[in-house]
Amino acid sequence: MLDFESYPKKEKTIAVIGLGYVGLPLALSFARYYRVIGYDINKNRIIDLQKHTDPDGELTTEDFNGCDIIFTADPDHIATASVYIVTVPTPIDEFKKPDLSALLSATHTVARVLKKNDIVVYESTVYPGCTEEECIPLLEQVSGLRYINDFKVGYSPERINPGDSEHSFTKIKKVVSGCDDLTADFLVALYGQVVEAGIYKASSIKVAEAAKIIENTQRDVNIGLMNELSIIFHSMGIHTHEVLEAARTKWNFLPFYPGLVGGHCIGVDPYYLAYKAAKLGYHPQLINAGRFMNDNMAAFVAKNIITALINSDKDVKKSEILILGFTFKENINDTRNSKIVDLVHELQSFGVKNISIFDPRADAWAVEKYYKLKLISDYRNKQYDVIVLAVPHKEFLNFSEQELKQMLRPPYIFFDLKSVYFSLRQKFNYWSL
Repeated sequence: MLDFESYPKKEKTIAVIGLGYVGLPLALSFARYYRVIGYDINKNRIIDLQKHTDPDGELTTEDFNGCDIIFTADPDHIATASVYIVTVPTPIDEFKKPDLSALLSATHTVARVLKKNDIVVYESTVYPGCTEEECIPLLEQVSGLRYINDFKVGYSPERINPGDSEHSFTKIKKVVSGCDDLTADFLVALYGQVVEAGIYKASSIKVAEAAKIIENTQRDVNIGLMNELSIIFHSMGIHTHEVLEAARTKWNFLPFYPGLVGGHCIGVDPYYLAYKAAKLGYHPQLINAGRFMNDNMAAFVAKNIITALINSDKDVKKSEILILGFTFKENINDTRNSKIVDLVHELQSFGVKNISIFDPRADAWAVEKYYKLKLISDYRNKQYDVIVLAVPHKEFLNFSEQELKQMLRPPYIFFDLKSVYFSLRQKFNYWSL
């Protein structure tokens, strides 16, 4: 087993596999204490990182300063490492089933260079049991080494929150686990060198996997409840925002809000848990209900937009709609699993042809490549029949009543999904979740 005391002397090397939102800040944090090799299959991304530029816009050039790190797209370069930390995406496929292709590909890459006494740590979100059932057998098969006897494995779930500078990697308590107590203690000490918020040692890899997946499942179910309440309150003719503001006056009310649930975590992770449960013969009711509710909110919004147009004697097919925001949440450039795509498709199913989407943070090239949708470069100097404030980026928070009305044709249909401009509701044909 590796001697932890050798690490402060930089006698060992850590390889981080996958340099996205999770892997990059982790790699840079470790690189202030140890030698680090950052590996990613995306060669263009590596070129940017070698120039100390974060393609995701989360980190500044200064964040690379003082780091002993090499960025590479050559898998042979990670062979000198003794600890391998895997931080690749774990999405779902078109059937809402776990897509482990990136995880297993990364595992194969590590297994090719795995040596006796090395440690492999997984941070990617998976269902409980996945590390031991899928990853470890592949490590053994490709490397020819024996699990525990020749190499060790740990699991430490990522907790990165994109766009949140307050809760950065080093400021979030880290859960770690290992295949045995010695490995777990080693990882407690290793991560403890860089994580200021402290370390929690889980009793097993499976417990750590489960702890991660219920974090987002809990949020998903709670948001699903708020979305269902929003539908009910709309049928009653009352604003959900006003109901929640009143309810919040009780000290133990949980502050969840309705919305479009996208992204690579909350909109995905519950499917992993539901998948594993079904494999065990149990079909989860509440988890699936929350997913069903949240996956159908774009359709609910679209139907209300169409109703507003019809009630205003607008020709649906000729109406022009402006959607402000495309990323899966505010103040980031991440467009993965964006529910704006669903909203656009729902509107198109009603015959709407003129839909303009503006987002100052999203990569227009990536949006067109992956979603076949074009972002406009400017929304001004034109009038629309409906404005949908879908993602409340900072750039959209300071419109005056006059500015909004200048962008709209009467009767000023304004869909403010997150109730940002709730105080102006009397001035518009206003709708919010």
